[in-house]
Amino acid sequence: MTQQRWSGGRRALLTLGGLTLISACAGPPPPKPAGPAAKPATLPSSPAPSVPPPSPTPTALPPIAIQAKPLYVVPAAAVPKGSKAVALTFDDGPDPAYTPQVLKILRQQHIKATFFVIGQQAHDHPGLIRSIVDEGHTIGTHTWSHKDVSRMPAARARTEIGRAIDTVAATTGHIPHLFRAPYGSWSHTAFQVCAELGQTSIAWDVDPRDWDDAGWDQIRSKVLHQVGNRSIVLTHDGGGDRSQTVRALRNFLPVLIDRGYRFVGV
Repeated sequence: MTQQRWSGGRRALLTLGGLTLISACAGPPPPKPAGPAAKPATLPSSPAPSVPPPSPTPTALPPIAIQAKPLYVVPAAAVPKGSKAVALTFDDGPDPAYTPQVLKILRQQHIKATFFVIGQQAHDHPGLIRSIVDEGHTIGTHTWSHKDVSRMPAARARTEIGRAIDTVAATTGHIPHLFRAPYGSWSHTAFQVCAELGQTSIAWDVDPRDWDDAGWDQIRSKVLHQVGNRSIVLTHDGGGDRSQTVRALRNFLPVLIDRGYRFVGV
């Protein structure tokens, strides 16, 4: 899949704006004591410094058509003819405890997956973001702080989505193009913002509810019962204790491989 190189121009502009703001806020040094006849100096007035607006982000991809709904299954064009395909996806990371374990399992099984990362987590753990990319996986975004974008006005949704895009782009040098809304909750406004930023919205059709303190055997059972050709499987590598997800992953991946599934991106 093609990704656009990220430009560092935005960082330079923000730095220049920040220096202007500091200079204006500091003001002149206090005047030196003067004799009785001295008059206080009169300072010329100056306009308040302008603050650059938040997103739209300059790291955005070209706009795309507004989606009416997210993609729930892998597009047919991404599945080789005559094959059964499934896409593994992981939300809420990266997490220093569980993401490395997930990456190790995927490496052992020669499987590629898609990670929908939270911007704050990506900012705090850039090395994990680079590890995901270096091992050939795809990174999408999952907002900056895991807030419900369906309840937001356009400007706030743009900042929440755009800031995560900026963070991943700054870390990897490439702009992510996939987005997943927290809680699977989209709105027409959120779809508009995504379209303006070149983001394709991705949902799922298999949810083993690993986020709901499910045991590994329950997670495994639900995946194996729900999965079908072109399924998108929702799991998590962050956001809580994911030890049960890791254990389930070790158990259901060999079964899917034995069933003849190929693992593809979304």
